[in-house]
Amino acid sequence: MTRLSVNINKIATLRNSRGGDNPNVLKVALDCERFGAQGITVHPRPDERHIRYQDVYDLRELVTTEFNIEGNPSERKFIDLVLATQPDQVTLVPDALNAITSNAGWDTVKHRSELTELVQEFKKAAIRVSVFVDADEEMVEGAALCGADRVELYTEAYAEYYFENRQKAVLPFVKAAEKAREVGLGLNAGHDLSLDNLRFLKQSIPWMDEVSIGHALIADALYLGLENTIQMYLRELAL
Repeated sequence: MTRLSVNINKIATLRNSRGGDNPNVLKVALDCERFGAQGITVHPRPDERHIRYQDVYDLRELVTTEFNIEGNPSERKFIDLVLATQPDQVTLVPDALNAITSNAGWDTVKHRSELTELVQEFKKAAIRVSVFVDADEEMVEGAALCGADRVELYTEAYAEYYFENRQKAVLPFVKAAEKAREVGLGLNAGHDLSLDNLRFLKQSIPWMDEVSIGHALIADALYLGLENTIQMYLRELAL
């Protein structure tokens, strides 16, 4: 079964745009779980423009499904947050401070020493570690050499070319997924996945452990309702 983890950053962005606490991030997370989501993902950034560090502490007390914290471990503040809150999974993402959203995976060869130290630190705390990578077999193998438990494939390129030629678009992701399986890594995927392209990705890589979806799912929920939207995404994964 491929689990659906809902990234609730966009809920926090909406809340922060007016101040106050509407919509309530904690309530939405609990509603996502109640409506069938099997995980909650947050991606706190140093400027706290969406998820705030306090949100992470508050969510840790309430989330009962898998809790996944994404982020760039370049600042000790992020590392300490993860160690203090003990999520089920930490996903290491090399996003720049000024990036609107994640836009590249790790070079696991160039950053092997750094990543190895980070992976060891998190695994000592019994936290599963996933490394965000492009659909590149060498980068996947590099993540395994760093000691990671999983990789998360950065699927923006797949989504971008899906309507042009979906077979061609998915091919490098299938190859990267096969390499992950070969070297003993679990497999996650995320970025720009939607109701349009999710089913074909699942059909092409049926052994995915988890997909993390935020922007498209929350946008769909504006029209379709949150409960209905989550159920629709789950049906795309139920192959």
